[in-house]
Amino acid sequence: MSVTELTKVAKQIDVPGATGMRKQELIFEILKTRAEKSGLLFSEGVLETLPDGFGFLRAPDYNYLPGPDDIYVSPSQIRKFDLHTGDTVSGQIRQPKEGERYFALIKVEAVNFEPPDRSREKIFFENLTPLYPDQRIHLETVSDNLSARVMDLMVPIGKGQRGLIVAPPRTGKTMLLQNIANSITTNHPEIYLIVLLIDERPEEVTDMQRSVKGEVISSTFDEPATRHVQVAEMVIEKAKRLVEHKKDVVILLDSVTRLARAYNTIVPPSGKVLSGGVDSNALQRPKRFFGAARNIESGGSLTIVATALVDTGSRMDEVIFEEFKGTGNLEIHLDRKLTDRRVFPSIDITKSGTRKEEMLIPKEDLNRVWVLRKVLTPLSPTEAMELLLSKMAKTKSNAEFLGSMANGSR
Repeated sequence: MSVTELTKVAKQIDVPGATGMRKQELIFEILKTRAEKSGLLFSEGVLETLPDGFGFLRAPDYNYLPGPDDIYVSPSQIRKFDLHTGDTVSGQIRQPKEGERYFALIKVEAVNFEPPDRSREKIFFENLTPLYPDQRIHLETVSDNLSARVMDLMVPIGKGQRGLIVAPPRTGKTMLLQNIANSITTNHPEIYLIVLLIDERPEEVTDMQRSVKGEVISSTFDEPATRHVQVAEMVIEKAKRLVEHKKDVVILLDSVTRLARAYNTIVPPSGKVLSGGVDSNALQRPKRFFGAARNIESGGSLTIVATALVDTGSRMDEVIFEEFKGTGNLEIHLDRKLTDRRVFPSIDITKSGTRKEEMLIPKEDLNRVWVLRKVLTPLSPTEAMELLLSKMAKTKSNAEFLGSMANGSR
């Protein structure tokens, strides 16, 4: 059925907001409404399979951890639809019978927002071919959002990018992540956005949930390290399953340093300890998390932009940053001097950049960006950013700004 026909069906059965939905969303909402009108319960969750063969659908409200609303999935359903940990499963459920503790899934309607039959055709994430990012994620929204405009111009992000935001304390890294998140939801509704907050303050989690339209998953600083790791593992597994279905996913992680600290706490001691108290085996799993970001040749991508803490006074944080430095293909360095002078975004332009940016920026614009870098490089980070912001503020868009450079009105 076409989108027009699906919209007509959705309106007939009173699906709210049907006009602005994409095809898969329409199918899902139609199935859900029909099931509920038939007196059946309908639910959705992310599958976690257990060693015994059965599994549970975990809810994002509980950050994909065990909770009272979990839905039991039988081993036969897992085998029939070739389900794995991280699959987003939707379907009809029944109430617990006498002696049962959980709701149970009785019919699978969708797997990763697509018909369940398609889940058998997918290629496993590990077997997909990674490429350099070649599709740009546009961050520029309105003319006065200069943070997004600066990033879009000087540090472009592509689908499948693996980026590090290198940030000393109190340099506006969380605000920058919020800005990126809101730009993505505004310009790219096709991207599935997940903001993952590890070891953060509870009030920051609430602020992020209220200011970002995407999915916000968290494990706050008062939770144990095992919980940080569980939450992160469920998020990356969910992202991988969506990429297997050729979807574009973005994970914004705050922060990879705290995640690595959590892994360092739970890993069995190997007897080999690096400086700063980091176990030699502790960084393998967080590197696997960060390394999962890639652009896929056959379609789909996983983009991860993570913050890395520096200048915290902790030797462990320095060791973690050194291990992750060079693993990404995008780096944004924030400078405390710019923050102290209230210059936002506090980006050190000379240290920040994207590898293979020529695959993301049109050649004509790229030449102008290189000229701009030549002008800004001799200046101090503060002078460079102040000059760039003052010139950008006089134009309504980056295209107009680059055009003014070509006309010699710099």
